[in-house]
Amino acid sequence: MVFFVNQILLMAEDVLEKRVPVSDVVLLMIYSLPFIIAQSAPFATLVGFLMCLGRMMTDNEILVLRASGKSFSVILVPVLLLGLSISIISFFVNDYLLPLGTISYNKLYQDILLSDPSIELESNSIKRTEDTTLVIGNVEGTSVSDLIFFDVDEDGNHRMIISGESEILTVDEPDILMQLSMDSSLVLSFNYDDQEKYDVMFAGETDMNVFTSSVLSTSSATNPREMTSYDLKQYINEMKEKKTLSTRQMNMYELEYYKKFSLPFGSIFFAMLAMPLAVIFGKHNGQTIGLIIGVFLCVAYWAAMILGQTFGIREGISGFWTMWLPNIAVGVAGLIFYFFLVKK
Repeated sequence: MVFFVNQILLMAEDVLEKRVPVSDVVLLMIYSLPFIIAQSAPFATLVGFLMCLGRMMTDNEILVLRASGKSFSVILVPVLLLGLSISIISFFVNDYLLPLGTISYNKLYQDILLSDPSIELESNSIKRTEDTTLVIGNVEGTSVSDLIFFDVDEDGNHRMIISGESEILTVDEPDILMQLSMDSSLVLSFNYDDQEKYDVMFAGETDMNVFTSSVLSTSSATNPREMTSYDLKQYINEMKEKKTLSTRQMNMYELEYYKKFSLPFGSIFFAMLAMPLAVIFGKHNGQTIGLIIGVFLCVAYWAAMILGQTFGIREGISGFWTMWLPNIAVGVAGLIFYFFLVKK
C-alpha cells in the first residue's frame, strides 16, 4: 500500500489535474503495477511472516509444537518454502511483466505528453536531460512564470535563458514538443575557458522551441527496465565488446541486471530472518512487535539498496556486491538468530 500510494496514486493525481482522460490514467496505473509488485514483495514477505509468526508465538501455538517434541525446523521449512515461492513469482513479475509494463507505460505517457505538452511542466520543479536543465516557477494552465533554461550550444558555450512570463504553445511539427512564447527574456552566453568574455541579449518577445528529443528519450538503446534478464545480459556482453558505453553507463546496466535477481529473491532471505525474530520477540503482542520490527528492517534494507546503487554508479563498485550485499547481510543475520534460538 505504501508503494502503491507513493508511486501510483500521487502520479495519477498529478496527471488528472492536467485533464488527461481517466481511461489513460487507469492504464498508466495498471502498467505501473508490475513495478510495485516487484519492489514490494520482499518487504511484504518480511512483515507478513513477522506478524503471522508473532501472533502464533503470542497465542502459544509454537509453545504447543515445542511441547509436542517438534523442533523449530517444523516451522522453518514451510516458511522457507513459501519464501522461495514468493521469490519465484516475484522474479517472473520482475523479469517478464515489468518490461512489458514499462514499455507500455512509456509509450502511453509519450502519446499523452505529445497531445498536451503542459503535463511535463510542474509548478516549482526542475527538469533535467543529458545536457539541458529547465527550472520552472508557477504553472497555471498554459501560463508559466519564472522560467530559467540552461543548456550548451554547438560550440560548447554555456547558455542561460531567463523569462518572467511564458505561454505554452503547440506546434504542428513532429520534432517539436512545445513552443514557449517568452516575455521580457534575457539570454546569457559564455565559455568556461574564457569567462571574461560573454554575450548578453534582451528581448521583449522570444519564441523558443522545445524539441521532443530534449524531453523524451529517442535513443535506440533500450532502458534496462524494458529488458528481461537474458536480453540485458546479452546487451551488456555486446556493449563490452564494442566498448560504446561509458563506465558509468556500464555500471548502471550491470546494477540493473543483478537487481533483477537480488530484489525478488530477497523474499527468501527475509523469510529466513523473520522466523527466529518472531519467536524471540513475539512472546507479548507478537503482531504489533512484528509490524514495528518489519517496518524498521524494510527501511534499513531499502536504504542499503539505494546506497548500493549510488556507490555502484559513482564509484564503479561491482554491481553484484552492491545489490546482493543487503541480502547476504539479512541471510547471515537470520542464521545467527536461528542458531541462537536453537541453542536457547
